[in-house]
Amino acid sequence: MVAAALADWRTAPIDDRLRTALGFLELLTRDPDAVGVEDVAALRAAGLTDEEIEDAADVCVAFSVIVRVADALGFDVPTKESFAARADRMLASGYALPPIPPSSSVPSDFSRTVPDRRPRSAQASD
Repeated sequence: MVAAALADWRTAPIDDRLRTALGFLELLTRDPDAVGVEDVAALRAAGLTDEEIEDAADVCVAFSVIVRVADALGFDVPTKESFAARADRMLASGYALPPIPPSSSVPSDFSRTVPDRRPRSAQASD
């Protein structure tokens, strides 16, 4: 079913809730200015809750922004094989980052190498 959905979600054997959500996400991605209240009404009519609609939209928007920034900055995209090699780890831990090292491992001159981007009012309170 996943392969069929990836090939063509319009004809894949998926439930109507998912098909309606994918149609909405395609519209949100390709033509965000065209999204209107009637599109949300269609999602609700298909049985999606407002929380599910918000979650889907949030993920869609986040990935759209990330992809656009990556394209603009010329990020290197790993090959399909590289993604496949990391799939087990990603499924097990998600996007979790490694823990922050203890402060003893941070170089003593670290603060001089990283500009302080906090507002001046926050810097003055140090």
